[in-house]
Amino acid sequence: MRRETLSIQSIPAYPAARFRVDFGAHAGDPIGVLEDLVMDDVYELTEGAAPRRLGLEARADGSFRIHGDTELGTPGAALFLDCALTLMADPGDSLEALVLVEVDAEGLIADLFLLPLAPLQPQVGYRLVSACRESARQVLAQMACVSFTRGTRITLGTGAQVAIEDLKPGDRVLTRDSGVQEITWIGRSTARAVGAMAPILIRAGVLNNAGDLLVSPDHRLMLYQRSDEIGAGSAEILVRAGDLVNGDSVVVQEGGFVDYFQLLFDRHHIIYAEGIAAESLLLDPLTRKVLPDDLQAALPEGLKHGSRADHGVDVSRALPDRPDLVDMLRRASLR
Repeated sequence: MRRETLSIQSIPAYPAARFRVDFGAHAGDPIGVLEDLVMDDVYELTEGAAPRRLGLEARADGSFRIHGDTELGTPGAALFLDCALTLMADPGDSLEALVLVEVDAEGLIADLFLLPLAPLQPQVGYRLVSACRESARQVLAQMACVSFTRGTRITLGTGAQVAIEDLKPGDRVLTRDSGVQEITWIGRSTARAVGAMAPILIRAGVLNNAGDLLVSPDHRLMLYQRSDEIGAGSAEILVRAGDLVNGDSVVVQEGGFVDYFQLLFDRHHIIYAEGIAAESLLLDPLTRKVLPDDLQAALPEGLKHGSRADHGVDVSRALPDRPDLVDMLRRASLR
């Protein structure tokens, strides 16, 4: 039976072997699955270790696979989310991390990966203070959600622009392809603005946006190319905000905390934020876990929420490595 791939995420992770117990019951051992962990073991990142890209496919049946575009793991292999960890730096703040397990065709563990939600520092001890299997899906879902930040102005069906924190379910929002649509649900969360949870700032005017636009790293912006400057083969393209970072007009805004908001409609739509086209929450087996239990229960298991491909070609991982990429995309949208 064919298992449809509903979404693909690119997440920064470490091989488990690069994060080992420096002091504790399992000294020298790498991070492991939940049953092998001992609370209060202190881990350190091995010298020279850097996060690498793990391609994650979410399938319609709720399972995960390693995508072909990956730097870690075996493309096509089954991938399981084992547990969520809380690590306490010494000294410093706590951070969350996820343990993911690659299995082979016989169902045996082939590899393990650590996905931290904040940057790990070398030569710093991280004490394991908690580990939980039940919350792991929700933590990953929160990371995978496309989110706007507090203050982002969303265009309503009337043409009025309203700050996202002032919207409520039932408000009618202008969409690019489906006219005016009602908001089904609005998610709100606060996260430390570090690592995978640090928002991307696209300065006013960079992509013809009326004001500064601050979104989560995986948030796709929809651009219409009047000329195909990047060779996408399509006039309509979706670009991941994190892939536009150039250290000048598009930057990672780290530090402090960020309020994230998710807008859910009956389907995946392209709406307008700060005057430019951006996606709403794409509901799939991965992101579904951010919804309240009662709303999850009310939704049909086989919900067809559409896909990014309905709105253009997702070019994020195929973008040319050019310092003038943002300017090139802006020009393509104008001529």
